[in-house]
Amino acid sequence: MLIPRTAHLQELHWLLEHNPVVALLGARQVGKTTLAKSLVESRDETTHFFDLEWPPDLARLEDSALALGSLRGLVVLDEVQRLPGVFPVLRVLADRAGTPARFLVLGSASPDLVRQGSESLAGRVAYHHLPGISMSEAGIDRIDRLWLRGGFPRSLVADGERVSWEWRSNFVRTFLERDIPQLGLRTPSRTLDRFWSMLAHYHAQVWNASELGRAFGVSHHAVRRYLDMLESTFMVRVLKPWAANLKKRQVRAPKVYIRDTGLLHFLLGIRDDEMLMRHPKVGASWEGFVIDAVIHRLGFEDRQCYFWATHMGNEIDLVVDTGDGLRGFEVKRTSQPRLTRSMRTAMTDLGLGRIDLVHAGTESFDLAPNVRAVAIAHLLEEIHK
Repeated sequence: MLIPRTAHLQELHWLLEHNPVVALLGARQVGKTTLAKSLVESRDETTHFFDLEWPPDLARLEDSALALGSLRGLVVLDEVQRLPGVFPVLRVLADRAGTPARFLVLGSASPDLVRQGSESLAGRVAYHHLPGISMSEAGIDRIDRLWLRGGFPRSLVADGERVSWEWRSNFVRTFLERDIPQLGLRTPSRTLDRFWSMLAHYHAQVWNASELGRAFGVSHHAVRRYLDMLESTFMVRVLKPWAANLKKRQVRAPKVYIRDTGLLHFLLGIRDDEMLMRHPKVGASWEGFVIDAVIHRLGFEDRQCYFWATHMGNEIDLVVDTGDGLRGFEVKRTSQPRLTRSMRTAMTDLGLGRIDLVHAGTESFDLAPNVRAVAIAHLLEEIHK
């Protein structure tokens, strides 16, 4: 079963019309190649597709200037981080008069990919992040499945929980043993496996490098390096703290989430709905799931998203800098949401334009002026810019 990714397809079309090079970044197996092939099929022009994990295609691009220089139309380079030397060539080709070819490059969020692209293609490249299947793509009727299995397409649409679990097991093993080394990240797979599993138990908590370092038996610098690896490959979301100009002592460390709840549940050993409902991390898992859904629904960029907390216990799960002001989102896994002291304090101290409290009940209603309780089933219709 193929789940259409219409919004991302439309965005790629628009970006290619206005930029000579577009970089489509995302985790391995998230659907970049499938989306690129859909794009190729929908465009009425000559196309050239290179899969750089396929040895013949990689060999064809050994002299990339010669191989690419004569091509016209759309040129797709899949897993481009395997050929870092192509970026200076793309810079020259992108500057040709009349733009005879446009380039779509696909990469698994390699730090080298982003860095080299930025340096070689500054002013010529646009970036687009492809996340997992979102709530709007999967549909409201699949919320529970999406939460349990996560948004990786093959995990979500698998024929049964056992097949989905096995796919995630194979994904984690392949990611650690093959993908991480291919991305140039020099950390033993067993070490990163242990850290990733430990990090799952800290999901939705404030980052404490010293505590994690002691638990893991390494320095706080080492665990920060491991975190950076997982963040740069879109496995982890690091939500920065919002710092307001207040006299109150505010939390300055970020919060950490495993981006995909399917992978989170695999790392926690949660195989089915019953185990999820009984697990002590069910509330934290729900929080991460809803935050991700809100961010995708509204098209926010990671750099716009924060959380806010004080040492007195006041907290807002998600604070978004919309450019016109701040907007808050609170997440509660309850069927009886209520206005809290934290929300009242945040409205005053941060000057929030509004707060949406997303809850697990069935009804949406106003809690106070500019504060609304939104049922998860109504999120797509009620949460908008």
